[in-house]
Amino acid sequence: MAELVWEGKYDAGGHRRAPLKAALPFQTVETVNESAQQRQHALDLYSASKDPEWRNRLIWGDKKYVLPSLLPEFAGRVDLVYIDPPFASGQDFSLPVRLNGDDFVKEPSLIEVKAYRDTWGKGLDSYLIWFADSVQYLYELLSHNGSIYVHLDWHVGHYAKAILDEVFGQDNFRNEIVWHYYNKFQGNVNRFASNHDVIFWYSKSDEYSFTPQKEKRPEGKVKQLRREWDSKEGKLVNTKDEQGHVVYQETDERTADDVWRVPMLQPADRTENLGFPTQKRRSIVERIIRASSREDDLVLDCFVGSGTTAEAAELLGRRWIACDLSRFSVHTTRKRLLRVENVTPFEVQNLGKYERQLWQESEFGSDAEARTVAYRKLILDLYKATSLEGSAWIHGVKSGAMVHVGSVDAPVTMSDVTNIIVEASRAVGPAKGNPAAIDVLGWDFAFEVHEVASQKAAEANISLHFVRIPREVLDKRAVEQGDVLFFELAALAVNASVKKQTVTLKLTNFVIPVDDVPEDVQNRIKKWSEWIDYWAVDWDNKGDAFHNEWQAFRSRHNEKLDVQTSHAYSAPGTYRIVVKVIDILGNDTTKTIVIEVN
Repeated sequence: MAELVWEGKYDAGGHRRAPLKAALPFQTVETVNESAQQRQHALDLYSASKDPEWRNRLIWGDKKYVLPSLLPEFAGRVDLVYIDPPFASGQDFSLPVRLNGDDFVKEPSLIEVKAYRDTWGKGLDSYLIWFADSVQYLYELLSHNGSIYVHLDWHVGHYAKAILDEVFGQDNFRNEIVWHYYNKFQGNVNRFASNHDVIFWYSKSDEYSFTPQKEKRPEGKVKQLRREWDSKEGKLVNTKDEQGHVVYQETDERTADDVWRVPMLQPADRTENLGFPTQKRRSIVERIIRASSREDDLVLDCFVGSGTTAEAAELLGRRWIACDLSRFSVHTTRKRLLRVENVTPFEVQNLGKYERQLWQESEFGSDAEARTVAYRKLILDLYKATSLEGSAWIHGVKSGAMVHVGSVDAPVTMSDVTNIIVEASRAVGPAKGNPAAIDVLGWDFAFEVHEVASQKAAEANISLHFVRIPREVLDKRAVEQGDVLFFELAALAVNASVKKQTVTLKLTNFVIPVDDVPEDVQNRIKKWSEWIDYWAVDWDNKGDAFHNEWQAFRSRHNEKLDVQTSHAYSAPGTYRIVVKVIDILGNDTTKTIVIEVN
């Protein structure tokens, strides 16, 4: 068999380079649409050390970490994979965001730019490395009877097929499906217009699942032989009556072949079109799911984009795992799923601190003390602060402000902030005049920190600023090229009122740092609530993951947003309410409120 070779496929010794196989634990950061009864049942199973019930999964993270981390639990257990990876078509991660009836372009985050740069930075060679690694993981995840559908176009489809042949075997190539979208307007081009994509279907073995699919005939009804699928023969056979005569029928349907004549989504299609640049019609994915999986089978899409595969799998009664690098894609998918009536509960996950721990050890070595010192120095350098030695909680200075660097494996907590304030107060002496300033840098922050800590600091005449350490720090190339930017956390104000056993929440203000917001977007904001795209409430948080029990969000169908909601408790007691807000750029902010119900 001929082999496609690219730079980086083999190491200096001539051995095939193996993809990264570090399996990291997933962290559940949110559970969506789970009732109080389901939540308690899950806690009971956990307390009894029993396996939890299945939850569909929406995962935010880089595929090079997410896919190998799925292997310990799901190797050989995924029944169907559909992926719609980048085509090298010039599209990037820029997205249209709706604001006051108009779209503005959300520029890609640096982590998304980094992903595109990793994929295409060295041209075709780097793409092939990235694609081959992804396909190898997916092969291992697929069950013996499983199938993979890879959606591409003319840019790299022929190269991708050579890799798929190598990983899955030429004998397991089932179809090259042509999606002919006849309604794509391309204007005047000096060649034949490109009006189709290709979808390569491979099975893992010759024992795969397949159900022929029907489609409407464009010419209307015709008379034809009635045929049915014979599972023993593995093919369509003529239907016969009791006397053995061939049966004819009049029908407006036909069995779908390998050319799918399905129009592209158009802007006017407001029922399905989310304005996502690479969004595909749900009917395309539904046909694939119906053809190559059965009810309750597990479907995986690691380029979920706007959530088409997750929604299609949900509607067709399949279990699903959906992954994407883009935080905005994960948010778009969550909103899309919440529009599905009675959507089954699902979890939002990431790799969080475990990915950072792996990075820290590989970057700075195994000695814990030396590793911590080197890590803090890197963060301070990137923040353009000067290191400060001999202090446990104050690690640097920048423009007159003291700087604390949070650890990679834990959120900044109220206890941390108390220690920071005590140490800072000793350093500056009795409070006089203007307050001392402290910048608290962290990867994550405990729910209650922002408001409670700021108030406590103000009492000590200290001004606290909470700054998130960006994920781009983990990328050496982003660091070397100066692509690391730090942004201050947003602040959320919520009023809570209690009447008997009913609690009413009302959002009263939302202040977002605007350093990373384009000026034209800032100018369109007339009221604080216009920054908010979505908010949700966990009415009885128990210190675990955020349980999304109520939500309101904007959509292309309804751009208005309610800022008030109520909840009736079934019993008196003390309840911890967590409110989560996601702004129009896809960033989240939380606030914790403790209330007494009589």
